[in-house]
Amino acid sequence: MTNLGLSLFVLAFLLSGFSRPFLFVLAYAYIDIVSPQKISWGALSSVPISLMAFVLTVVFWVAREDKTGTRLSSRQLLLIVLLAYCGSTTIMADFPTEAAGKWDWVWKALVFAIFLPLTLRTRLRIEALTLIMVLGVGVITIDGAIKTLAGGGGYGELKLLVNDNSGLYEGSIISTVSICIIPLSFWLASYGTVFRPGWLVRLFAIGVSFSAILMPVGTQARTGLICVAVLGVMKLRSTKRRFSYLALIGLGAMIAMPLLPASFTDRMNTIKDTKGDQSASTRMAVWQWTMDFAKSHPFGGGFEAYRQDSVSYDKVVTVTTGNSTATHTEHVIEIGRAFHSSYFEMLGEQGYPGLGLWLLLHIMGVVQMERIRRRFGKDPAPERAWISPLADALQQSQIVYLVGGSFVGIAFQPFCYMLVGLQCGLSAYVGRLDEAAVEARRVAGLIRQTPDRTPEPALAIRHPGTAGPLLGDYTAT
Repeated sequence: MTNLGLSLFVLAFLLSGFSRPFLFVLAYAYIDIVSPQKISWGALSSVPISLMAFVLTVVFWVAREDKTGTRLSSRQLLLIVLLAYCGSTTIMADFPTEAAGKWDWVWKALVFAIFLPLTLRTRLRIEALTLIMVLGVGVITIDGAIKTLAGGGGYGELKLLVNDNSGLYEGSIISTVSICIIPLSFWLASYGTVFRPGWLVRLFAIGVSFSAILMPVGTQARTGLICVAVLGVMKLRSTKRRFSYLALIGLGAMIAMPLLPASFTDRMNTIKDTKGDQSASTRMAVWQWTMDFAKSHPFGGGFEAYRQDSVSYDKVVTVTTGNSTATHTEHVIEIGRAFHSSYFEMLGEQGYPGLGLWLLLHIMGVVQMERIRRRFGKDPAPERAWISPLADALQQSQIVYLVGGSFVGIAFQPFCYMLVGLQCGLSAYVGRLDEAAVEARRVAGLIRQTPDRTPEPALAIRHPGTAGPLLGDYTAT
């Protein structure tokens, strides 16, 4: 029944796009986030539904969508440059076959991010995409939260909707992305129009956020704990009742700490000591190798370049026997370990130019959202009250992604490029508001400058009354 229901849902989603083409955009976003083809074990798993949705999205936009005033922003142009650069490094990659495999999904993520802002022409469309992103990730986190509360968590052990340790179903990635959706879920609860704000909507937003916070607990990914802390600090800026907020956070921590499993507490404690943890030691060694690699390969080694790394380090091992504890150093050698960082992923695969483009793309996003947040935060117009909080939420989500990306390789994670596309869409929407305001002022100025040349009634008709009325002149008798 699950397979049948999921297949019918995806089919209905795609069919609805033929009457409302923008629904193809939402269908592609849903498929890219949830990956229903992985969940299904029937025909859905053998059909390239992601590619189908992508093609239908572009074709119907070209054929039926309004493209008035369409233009590419500076960030979209930057994405095009990054796309072209990644394509060139793929051709010259150190591991051509493996690089081509990653390129197969990277180019779609980049192209969709470039294309997405062109479709987000209204507030409803911006909100609809935000809603799909939150609900898509929410499906995964709610499933994970239920299993975590039932005692099914553990490092590398939490099984989400599918038994697949890739994409959003990988522990560290879902722990990062789940925290990204918290600001967006509360924005929807406060300013949404698809589901009007109310206690049920707010309760659901709280539930989704709670399930998101449980992801670092269930996966025992230290990255997620850091993301929670970063988001908690950023929320101080947008929270009006800061003391109440801090008190609530403190109370929640006091209640949660005794309930956390000992395995989670022990793993989080390794944040303070990298020498005693093999995972952290490996990362440090790989990062050092990447910096050395970039010196001799300034343009990177292409996708999957990490496969050639060879790292060694000394790991401190502590052995407790009875009442005595002994420590010794163990020399470890590892080959072909992943970068475990978006920054080093970009440096190793795309070199200094790629890392520079990627950093510029995200720094511009943070600055862009800050400008919109400040500007519309002072706008008293109720019809524009949603803009500043959305910019704030998108900025918080992006910063969480950038912090989480320090410890997990998600430089090309499609969900994060949807965030970029959503930011560009909001910025373009604001640009159209400005253009409309400028045009309105221009028209008003022309009206004020035009002299009143209304003729006197006696001079309105310049022909004999006996000749009858002029064409369209119904004042003559």
